[in-house]
Amino acid sequence: MREAPATALPLDPAGPTGQAGPTGQASAAGPELVWYASYGSNLRLSRLTYYLAGGCPPGSSHRHPGCRDPRPPRLAAPVLLPGAMYFASESAIWTGGVAFYDPTVAGEVAGRAYLLTAGQFADVAAQEMHRAPDADLDLAAVLQTGRAQVGSGRYETLVLVGHSGGVPVLTFTAPWRMADVPLTAPSEGYLTMLAAGLREAHDWPPEQIADYLASRPGAAGHWTPVAIERLLTPDDHTTLAQPVLGLPSSIPSQPQPQPQPQGLGQGQPDGAAAPQIAAQRDGAEPRQDSLTLRQNSLTP
Repeated sequence: MREAPATALPLDPAGPTGQAGPTGQASAAGPELVWYASYGSNLRLSRLTYYLAGGCPPGSSHRHPGCRDPRPPRLAAPVLLPGAMYFASESAIWTGGVAFYDPTVAGEVAGRAYLLTAGQFADVAAQEMHRAPDADLDLAAVLQTGRAQVGSGRYETLVLVGHSGGVPVLTFTAPWRMADVPLTAPSEGYLTMLAAGLREAHDWPPEQIADYLASRPGAAGHWTPVAIERLLTPDDHTTLAQPVLGLPSSIPSQPQPQPQPQGLGQGQPDGAAAPQIAAQRDGAEPRQDSLTLRQNSLTP
């Protein structure tokens, strides 16, 4: 089975806080940039676009207001998170279980990291809980302890996965652990979105995508690899000619123009176009690099 193209990076689990990182813009108020690690539907850049620029995704009646800063990510990178991804609760949009992350369970989670401003990360997190994206998050607690609950909602617990190039890698999940809640099988539509996102982010072959999703708690016993592989579209079965770029040792404060890798942010599953988002300062598209993160010290 082919592995995801990734370059292992050293991870500082302590993570210096309040110090200038590669951008030279960190301060006592918090970092200017963060890596947002997605492990669910935002694996697809086109899906994340609605959180950044606003709009109503195909198949949904919910209109996202978008971020205060609607620019696209500066970089995009496949990432392997230590922990477990599982399906629980129930989505009113997707029906069926949705993805959650438990960093305390042994395993590995395929994700996608986007280099965003701290404000964009706060606005994406707010929209996940249908809150107005109008305030920054205080990241001091999560940067110091590895975990911080900022609300009672199911995606309002912040987790510091680690650091890459001095930039914190953050995600959000539920306040509970996997063992504390009933598992719920995901719907066909949700698995289709995740499968397309894994294909786009990691360039995995269909059988690896199907094996991964069918083995996640909540899907296991309800979905077989064969059934999930049938959800992949012909485009998802086509191998992407996607270059593997080494992650830079420093994050550029001004994004550098890069060729758009084939398949990055290309279309929705039903062919609907994503909204046009404001160009970066030099017109660059987010670059696709690779991250692999080691376990970060987390406070339960």
